[in-house]
Order: sequence, then C-alpha cells, then structure tokens
Amino acid sequence: MPISCPNFAVQSLHLRSSSFTTTAREINFTPRDFGISPPIFRTNLRPNSVNYSSRCNCSQTIFSAEAARDYDDQLKFESERYSDELEVAVKAVHMACLLCQRVQESLIAKGDDHVQSKDDDSPVTIADWSVQATVSWVLSDAFGSANVSIVAEEDVQELSKTDSIGILNSVVKTVNQCLAEAPRFGLKSPPNPLSTSDVLEAISRCNSIGGPTGRFWVLDPVDGTLGFVRGDQYAIALALIEDGEPVLGVLGCPNYPMKTELLSYHQRVLSTQPSANWDKGCVIYARKGSGGAWMQPLLRKEEKKFVWPNSASEIKVSTIDNPALATFCEPVEKANSSHSFTAGLAHSVGVRNQPLRVYSMVKYAAIARGDAEIFMKFARAGYKEKIWDHAAGVVIIEEAGGVVTDAGGHHLCFSKGMYLEGLDRGIIASSGSTLHNKIIRAVDASWNSSSL
Repeated sequence: MPISCPNFAVQSLHLRSSSFTTTAREINFTPRDFGISPPIFRTNLRPNSVNYSSRCNCSQTIFSAEAARDYDDQLKFESERYSDELEVAVKAVHMACLLCQRVQESLIAKGDDHVQSKDDDSPVTIADWSVQATVSWVLSDAFGSANVSIVAEEDVQELSKTDSIGILNSVVKTVNQCLAEAPRFGLKSPPNPLSTSDVLEAISRCNSIGGPTGRFWVLDPVDGTLGFVRGDQYAIALALIEDGEPVLGVLGCPNYPMKTELLSYHQRVLSTQPSANWDKGCVIYARKGSGGAWMQPLLRKEEKKFVWPNSASEIKVSTIDNPALATFCEPVEKANSSHSFTAGLAHSVGVRNQPLRVYSMVKYAAIARGDAEIFMKFARAGYKEKIWDHAAGVVIIEEAGGVVTDAGGHHLCFSKGMYLEGLDRGIIASSGSTLHNKIIRAVDASWNSSSL
C-alpha cells in the first residue's frame, strides 16, 4: 500500500523503538525543507523500503522513524539524480546556440561557400562539426572522457578529406572561439587552444552505437540543417539515455523566440518575425520524473554571465482538447513524411487549422510550450527514424504534460541502437490524451487505404 503525503504534509509522525513511542507534532514538508529548488523537484515519490502502519485517510499518514528517513533519503536522491548532467548539458547546448548564431550570420553573408553535402545529399555546415566537437569536449571535461559515450549524427570522414581543409580550419577556429566563452557559463576552458587533431578527436569520440544497457548521450548538433542554411528554424538536441530510457533532454532553439507573438508563418512554414527588442532564441529542457519542463532565454551579448537556473520559466502544453481549435505540426520536407496522409488524419479527427510545417525538433518545442497541440510524422516505406531526432523532444513534451507514442500507442524504443526499431507506422505527439487517442483511432481506421 503506498504512503499518501498530500502537499508533503505528515499529520502524525510516530517515532517507534522497542522501548518507547513518541508522537511528534505535525510537520509540514516542502521541497525547500530538503534544500531542493522547484524546477528539479519530483512530486510523485514513494519510499523504496518502508516499515509503516497506515490507519488513516489521505490526510493522515503514520511513519516509523526508519520509514521517515527512507522517504527523506529518496526525496533527496531523486531530486539530485541527473542534476549535474542536466546543468552541464544545458550550458553546453546554450554555448552551442551562440556558436550557431554566429555561424549562421556568417553563412548567410557569405553564401554557400561553407556548405557541403553528405552522402545522403543533406547539407552540412561547419556548425554541425563545431557543435559536435564543442559538446563532446564539454561533456568529457565535466565527467571524464572514459565516462562519456555519445551517439551523434556526424563523423570525421567527410571533414578529414583533403578537399575539406578549409572547412576543417574554420571548424577549429569556431570551436576555440566557443570554448573560450565557457567561463561565462561556469565551465572551464581548455588550458590551451585545441589543435586540429584535438578537434577531430573530440568529434570522433562520438562513436557510440547506443543499446539497451548503460548510459550514453545522444546528440544532433544541428537538427534541421535546411532551416539553418535558410536562416530559419533549427535546433541543437542533446539527450541522456540510461538503460534504453531517455532521462533528460535539452533543445536549443536559436531562432525560436521566447514570446509566442513573435512567431510568423510564411507559406505555412513556421518562422520568426524579429522586432527591435526581441529575445532571440531559447533553450528548453526537462529531466524525466521531475514533473516540469523549463525554458531559458539565450544569453545576450551584453550579459557577462549565465545564471543557472534562476532565469528559467516553466512551460506547459496547451489545454486545448477540441480538435477544431487544435494546430498540428509536420515536417517541412516531403521526402521523409507523407503530408497527404497527415492531412487526411487531421481532417478525420476534426482539425480545421492549416498544418504548421516546422524544420527540426522545434516541433517538439512548439507543443511543449503550447504553441501547437499535435505533431504527426508518417515516413514513407524504407525510411528509418534516428534516435537523435526524437530523444530530447520526447522527455520535454512528457514532462510538460504531453504524450508521445508511435501510431500503435507504444512508447518509442530507444534501446535498439541508432534507430527507432519496431516503430508502429509513425510518430504522434500531442498535448493531451484526448487528442492523442482520437488520432490513434483515426490511423487504425485509415491505414489500410494509405500508400505507406
């Protein structure tokens, strides 16, 4: 029988031993009594091992002294679990956002000189490799390279080619410029500028293939590269997975404004309408089981120091559950998502708003903070979803109060390597169960007539 502790109140605390029983006065616990700040406090905890008797309703609980200590210890353990990793991850992604802003401004000014194509014809810029090297170095410095395993999108093969020497030099310069700012975020800079071999080593350390056991990081250095090179939406996505489950996620969205009213839509594609004093960009993050997701503005140039976590504000999914009022997101590119099928699903469940097409995992950010209610993606046959395209977003939406599953209603599986193996048809993310269940039923009803 679970212990009930509404509002962390213990009406009667009985300290028992073989020789005496002491009834303590009423004690009211709050997160701060445990030295815990609200953004990372878990509210749904129960003792691991308790010795208690319960003869009360939900407003009264009797603890033994041992049970009280166990409960206290678990509260502290859960509140601190992954807190160091989350702090370093947020700071690393924040630094990467500023790096990307500088590179994007330079890229747009120079044209396509610093853009290459990978084997799958997707464009890659110096930002991809620079972010990967930077995040790899920061994580390794904070936790020790022997303790850090990273699954990431980029490798050093393209960058190591003789005709890539110009881009490689730019990457080395960009990485060192970024790491020089680490003290602004309470992190250490390298004692000496990284050499070319140091940068290549940092990138190549991201060679994990994931799996069902152990701990590894998942990084997409620039998710939505097409959006990046076009000056539009993109994201830096970093997640920590332990024993196959994402336990924290961070999304850096350099072109996604803090204020929803600054969003604009050009040909149904989400973009930003800059204003004279807009807060350009944000970092959104969550830790599994913490009961909340949080958003911070990007550090302005005039600000000397990053403050953690006082500048964060909590975000929540939308409360809209009427499909007629809901907005749904889908990828911009048609190559790996069927717009016609998602349009049919939206119509069948009663969604009347035009679809909002968004580059990158900014779609997850939009749902987590209530700018949209639904994200649907149904890839064409043969396409395999990568874990780095979803891991961070899943944690954030779920902690913000939303739901993410495949089209069969199953949790996404991150334990099979670099791909979401066993995915049932497609991916659905919603602000709540009402909309989610309607979409799943619509998929079941129409799937046989689809061409997917």
